[in-house]
Amino acid sequence: MKFKPNCKDCPRLAGFLKDVKYKHPDYFAKPVPAFGAARARFLIVGLAPGMHGANKTGRPFTGDHAGILLYETLFKYGFASKPVSESADDKLKLKNCRITNAVKCLPPENKPSTDEVNKCNAYLKTELEAMPEGSVILALGSIAHKAILKSFDLKQSAYKFGHHVVHELPNGLRLLDSYHCSRYNTQTKRLTEEMFQQVFVTAQTLLVK
Repeated sequence: MKFKPNCKDCPRLAGFLKDVKYKHPDYFAKPVPAFGAARARFLIVGLAPGMHGANKTGRPFTGDHAGILLYETLFKYGFASKPVSESADDKLKLKNCRITNAVKCLPPENKPSTDEVNKCNAYLKTELEAMPEGSVILALGSIAHKAILKSFDLKQSAYKFGHHVVHELPNGLRLLDSYHCSRYNTQTKRLTEEMFQQVFVTAQTLLVK
């Protein structure tokens, strides 16, 4: 299903975004589109827009803590033209890379319901189907991991989430898992900069195979 910029299929999310826009008139406060070329061979899938990040700027992982490590790492490994993503019009370019979210709208308390994840899955499915054979999908966190498997109608039990685990999918794509680069995970050292960088080294290796 083609991305709908003004989708209101989830009443709870649509109502929440309306309230957010009232409180923050200058915020994007709409479904956040993916960033990067549709046929890129490296797709990064996060959970959902952050309140003062993508929900504010209109670009995934831009304006919040999680995006700091992500864009620094993308730049370090040649997937981005700059190490800092400041706004949707800052001229930063991704290279053979695309960033999206399992849920396109900001959910209350950053927690989408199962029904909301499922409803938004049609958009993710369309993005995944556009990927060339041999591409790599990076799931940031278990919810993104599960949403990707759902898009392909694959059994969750056959592809268990684990940090820095690679799953060969039956459609010729590779699924690579990582802990989410959230403030909580980086501050508690559940995910260190070195751990995150190693995931990208693996992604580079897989992309040249």
